[in-house]
Amino acid sequence: MSIDSKLKKEGVEITQKLDTLKVNTVAVNIINKLIKAFPEHNFDSSKLFELIARLNMYKAKMPGDLSGAKFVLKSGSIYFNDDLTIEEMSDVAVHECIHCIQHAYSSDSILSSIGLCDKITNVGLALNEAVVQLMASEANGCKSQEETYFGISLKTISPNYYPLECKLASEIAYFVGTFPLYHSTIYGDDIFKNTFILKTSKQTYSTIVRNFDKLLTLENDLNFFVSELQYADKPSTIKALNNLINKHRNEIINTFFKTQNLIIEKCFKNEFNNIRNLQDITNFNKKIYNFKNIMGFCDGYEFYNVFYRKMMNLVQKKKFYIEQYGEINLYEEINQSLTIVDTSKNLLSFVTDFITKVKKLMKLNKDTEDEINH
Repeated sequence: MSIDSKLKKEGVEITQKLDTLKVNTVAVNIINKLIKAFPEHNFDSSKLFELIARLNMYKAKMPGDLSGAKFVLKSGSIYFNDDLTIEEMSDVAVHECIHCIQHAYSSDSILSSIGLCDKITNVGLALNEAVVQLMASEANGCKSQEETYFGISLKTISPNYYPLECKLASEIAYFVGTFPLYHSTIYGDDIFKNTFILKTSKQTYSTIVRNFDKLLTLENDLNFFVSELQYADKPSTIKALNNLINKHRNEIINTFFKTQNLIIEKCFKNEFNNIRNLQDITNFNKKIYNFKNIMGFCDGYEFYNVFYRKMMNLVQKKKFYIEQYGEINLYEEINQSLTIVDTSKNLLSFVTDFITKVKKLMKLNKDTEDEINH
């Protein structure tokens, strides 16, 4: 199918091609936003201008279910909603231009991913979209605001696009920092993946990434059912669609909180295991308390409160030990049961196994030496 046919099928009707001056203006505006928002990533303004200014940019009539801009990689084109000004184009195009940058930096055939998304399996597509949207919202200077989706209350800088996914992505950034998350989103490397696995596990990373994809699929399906309901006229069809809408709504809520709970549990257990002294305890208490300000919640949601009380009890035990015996080292932590041990294979279990093997080896060497001496 040709690009024109595909666009027509999606309801995109080109009305005007932007001239060079307008294209350059949009490009410069976007580049200035990115450089100002993310100075730590050392964007090359000349390279970015060459990349963005060579895109074909069009005004078009677009259906209501699309955002204000649409990027098509195959044609190297961005299509803007017909009624947008140049300034508004510069705002809505940031998300699409970050995608363009991702493709440029991930063009090497050796690379297996574009941003956070696996090019072959598409696993990580939703996480990639969420982080790109977070970056676009930051670049546009969006302010955090209170919103409610499917009964889930949260603060977000992206109220109109991927709000639930963006919230979960910002929760992950709370633990790993934005640098590895954004760096891997731009360059398609494993810095974020390895950082997050170090703080949790491979299994946790895989589960969370797939939950993001599941969440996005459920939302897309829900939007389709809602759209179909507008035109349904048979009672049986209306009933079936309402059942599907309620089912998907509940699954969205469940998937969001399962993912949030997993982030809370795995990341704070890792933070707890890294406590060595009283300053670490102060930092941990502050971090777990402040998490309530960034998470999503709804009526009846109790996981965080229950988990918080449990962790505070464990922190008190660790604090008592530190006050009695001083700073904790790794060997003491293993032998004094001051660590939360995950059932999955992790760094601590590896260290424990290693120490056990070393002890056995030392004993074997001593026995051998005794035999030689006698």
